[in-house]
Amino acid sequence: MRVLLLTLFGLLLMGGVAQAHPLSNLSVNHYDGLRVFPDRIELRSVVDSAEIPTLQDREFVDARKRCAERAKSLDAMADERELQFEVRDAEVVRPPGEAGLPTMRLTCEYTVSVQVRGEVEVTFSDSYLGEKPGWREITVVGVDVAVSGAPAESITNELRSYPEDLLSSPLDVRAVRFVAQPGEGSAVTPPGALGEATKAAVGLVGDLTPVVGIGAVLLSLVLGASHAALPGHGKTVMAAYLAGSRGTRRDALLVGATVTITHTAGVLVLGLLLSVSSVIAGESVLRWLGVVSGLLVAVIGGVLLRSAVRNRGRMRHDRGHGHGHGHGHRRAGLVGMGVAGGLVPSPSALVVLLGAIALGRTWFGVVLVLAYGLGMAATLTAAGLLLVSLRDRLGPRLARFRKFADITPLGTAALVMLVGVGLATRALAG
Repeated sequence: MRVLLLTLFGLLLMGGVAQAHPLSNLSVNHYDGLRVFPDRIELRSVVDSAEIPTLQDREFVDARKRCAERAKSLDAMADERELQFEVRDAEVVRPPGEAGLPTMRLTCEYTVSVQVRGEVEVTFSDSYLGEKPGWREITVVGVDVAVSGAPAESITNELRSYPEDLLSSPLDVRAVRFVAQPGEGSAVTPPGALGEATKAAVGLVGDLTPVVGIGAVLLSLVLGASHAALPGHGKTVMAAYLAGSRGTRRDALLVGATVTITHTAGVLVLGLLLSVSSVIAGESVLRWLGVVSGLLVAVIGGVLLRSAVRNRGRMRHDRGHGHGHGHGHRRAGLVGMGVAGGLVPSPSALVVLLGAIALGRTWFGVVLVLAYGLGMAATLTAAGLLLVSLRDRLGPRLARFRKFADITPLGTAALVMLVGVGLATRALAG
């Protein structure tokens, strides 16, 4: 559903084809294919950059120059001899990606002289853009040389086709050690067709007619609503909090509005920063925002737990007084929960904004991000209202279980705190 909506949005915005990168919009993926001959080693090194890294790479001018710079990140030894790869050829293509933004595929061909007259132990490592998330793969084949100790076949066809079952945990091979000696070579995996590259150029930007504009806004609303329906944004924690703190319909509206404002502001700020600076690493920012979001939820849970313990006795004797006393705390907690839920910008919304900026339509990108946020708010608010309604209907039936009602705030607070710690830990682990 998400891919379909993004494709439709790309068609509306660009009048061309939009295809999301198989991994994330922030990924930079690497493939190194070594071919060992009796008198040399040839290396094909491919860097497949997704939409946002491509947009930020403003220093890219010449493919051959970039390949020469890339060679500095390649470390190789043949027995005791250090190998220095020389650029033999270079090529760059820019296939269209999501929301009209291009991706980039840089292919560098290297060679280095190595005499395989006896057994030769070779080590090879690639540290290029080591901090960037993405797929990393190395293969080694022999041509009239026997090679052992390393895989010979690329499971991605040199970053052209990523296995769907491995996208959640991409391959991360940065170094290999193998032995080459005279003998029959391994089967050489044929390189992809040289003519394969950009399939269809991004469509020409047409006039932004009222019909196209309205359609794009409606699609952004639907995309935001569907995004909010997916796991994330602390919906489970918010639901438990609304139920445990006796939240009202106004509280549900407050949560939805806070998430929308926070998320929209985050997308606009991070999107504009990414568009003007190549220094900012989007994946690092998102990871740390995830950590902050989780810690904020944990802190709110801790405050709620402390308050629930203090007020438990008071609520038993005067429930009305206890409710009034906790009213301000509940509203503050709801705002904090909404901020935590919207703190991490959606990569999809970022790509929508960056695509509009790249087309010189920043104002329209802002409108679409606002529509995206409103779609999120609609889903989150509807979920909150439904929960409050169900709780009110079931409340009289549960009133008889007074002991259960007394411990509900304690359980809710503990759940909020534990989930917050879990969210922060998961984000920190990357």
